[in-house]
Amino acid sequence: MAPQMIFVNLPVKDLDASKAFYEQLGYTINPQFTDETAACVVISDTIFAMLLTEEKFLGFAAPGKVISDATKATEVMCALSAESREKVDELADKALAAGGSPAQQPIDMGFMYGRSFSDLDGHHWEVVWMDPAAVQG
Repeated sequence: MAPQMIFVNLPVKDLDASKAFYEQLGYTINPQFTDETAACVVISDTIFAMLLTEEKFLGFAAPGKVISDATKATEVMCALSAESREKVDELADKALAAGGSPAQQPIDMGFMYGRSFSDLDGHHWEVVWMDPAAVQG
């Protein structure tokens, strides 16, 4: 059985700027699922962010729904695991350098460490490392 995949669909105001932001984080764009209205950001073998122009995004939304302004309301929090504390910092620092902004204060519980950022459209991303020994029990 193939592993289950996730496609997080995000509305964006400026597709080219958003593509550049995620590329600066080290992710690639899959050209097979990219055109002038959408871009597929490859986060891992099973995780993808579909960046959709607002018009295209609304085409998939339920009738009568509007796009949340993620800079003013929390629509969703996407969380990504990291293999180490250093990798958490690396990704969060790349996001801030690429024009993102901090979403929350860093968390450090010893066995768990995380940072968060908002992308160019205000979408909230969490990056978290957890000590494997703590996860096992």
